[in-house]
Amino acid sequence: MKLATTTGDFNAYTKVKEESMQYIRDAGFRYLDYDFGQDYHMRGGVYADDWKEFLARVKQKSVDLGATFIQAHAPMGAPIAADNAAFIADTARCVEACGILGIPNLVVHSGYTKGLTKEQTFEANAEFYAPLLRLAAECNVNILVENFNKMCIDGLYWIDNAPDLLAMIETVDHPNFHAVWDAGHGNMQEMPQHESLKILGHHVCALHVQDNWGNDDHHLAPFSGSLNLDSLMHGLLDIGYKGYFTFESGNIFYPAGKRRPYDGDTRLAKPPLRLRQTAEKYLYEIGRCILEEYGCYEV
Repeated sequence: MKLATTTGDFNAYTKVKEESMQYIRDAGFRYLDYDFGQDYHMRGGVYADDWKEFLARVKQKSVDLGATFIQAHAPMGAPIAADNAAFIADTARCVEACGILGIPNLVVHSGYTKGLTKEQTFEANAEFYAPLLRLAAECNVNILVENFNKMCIDGLYWIDNAPDLLAMIETVDHPNFHAVWDAGHGNMQEMPQHESLKILGHHVCALHVQDNWGNDDHHLAPFSGSLNLDSLMHGLLDIGYKGYFTFESGNIFYPAGKRRPYDGDTRLAKPPLRLRQTAEKYLYEIGRCILEEYGCYEV
């Protein structure tokens, strides 16, 4: 397996995608996950008027770095809300961008609305995904649905486990519709990683590798929480997983907003860039160690 990570690792330090790419490549990563969420919140990047010129610059930067985009993450929103037309258009832009950049897999979260049953939620999501999948087939892109973190709210259903994720995939029933397995979200469930992965089997086309303590979606680096990495690795090997080992561990330093407040000097509220760059190199070494122990590390 080859190591990858998200451009979101440096969202707190730069709004320039090419700079994020540079920092990640300097840390050793050659394979990248494009975070469209940053573009969405800034209304820049792929949402700017010159978005095709922007993508040409990003593509050239990847060539200069010897790096490759292997997956991407669409922005989160309200996919099955009554007024979702604008969000569908924004997500479609991500599909088009993946086609231009040659990105094979795009993660697009499913939606949820209070008061809907599981079956109604599946039906509403199938309607949401339908136009995106038509475009994805034209752009040679797979759309991947993710297992959410566990959340218990009365009257609200959302997909947070492998059996339901498989049921969603079978309901949509499209050759370009598969799964991304989020190991951290899976760690918030009772079912072990290897059992979940066996249920999904060949539908697992990508990963989000992150850790937590099972009680919150922390997005920590592996070995920082209670995620059982042996269970994860055995599951991946058992299903013959051929994709990338992609980190989504942006909180290798916990966000300032979740630490104890201080009204005075805040120079250490955010770790300096040089420290975050060092942490990115450490993240690469963690990934290499994991894969080398199982004899499947690839450059």
